[in-house]
Order: sequence, then structure tokens, then C-alpha cells
Amino acid sequence: MEDAVTEEIICITCPVGCTLEVTHAGETVINVDGNTCSRGLTYVEEELSDPRRMVATTVRVRGGIHPLVPVYTAAPFPKPKIFALLKRIREIEIEAPVALHQVVLEDALGTGIQIIASRPLPRAAETP
Repeated sequence: MEDAVTEEIICITCPVGCTLEVTHAGETVINVDGNTCSRGLTYVEEELSDPRRMVATTVRVRGGIHPLVPVYTAAPFPKPKIFALLKRIREIEIEAPVALHQVVLEDALGTGIQIIASRPLPRAAETP
């Protein structure tokens, strides 16, 4: 078994943002101090074994009233794959109009997670 390490991790599961003092050996949690709710322990276990983050960015749009539309991941995305995801999203250009919650990319990088438009974007000619 690996040697135990103690480090600080800021819990991001709620607005409190507890600073957790975590003692662990690899992915095995030995002790967690500083959490004000039970979600802190779950967060630490997930952060050590499979860290994930929501990703928000933009996608290019042809023929829209704006050149970009904001998009986000439908679920937290594996942290080690985020830069590859952003590279893949930079390759995408969609045609206006764009609907709210339109799927822009299905099964991003084989994760089963969709990339979704977070606002509607009409064609440039459709504006009053």
C-alpha cells in the first residue's frame, strides 16, 4: 500500500466551499476533516478516483445573429479528457438557427456525454 499523504482539497459540491484536510493512500481515503456536511466525504472519494467537471464553452455558428453559441456538458466530464474535449469542440461549426438544449455533439469522446446549446440562436435574417 502507498504511503499516506495529507493534503487540502476544497469541496465544490455546495456554495460553502469547505477546505477539507484529507489523508489518503492513493485512492483510499483514510481521514477527512473540515467538512460541514456528509457530501464532503463523497466528493473526496470521487475526486481521488474519478475527478469530473462541468465544462462550458462556445461553438461557432454560421448564419446566426451571433458568431458563437454557448454550450455545456450534459453531465460532469472526466477531468483528464477536458483539453481533448475543448480541442474537439473547436472543430465544430453548426448552422443557425440553434434551438435551446440542441445537442451539438453526441457522445463526446466516447464518454456518452452530450454537448448541449445553452441558449437559442436565430438566423441573422430572422431578426426583426
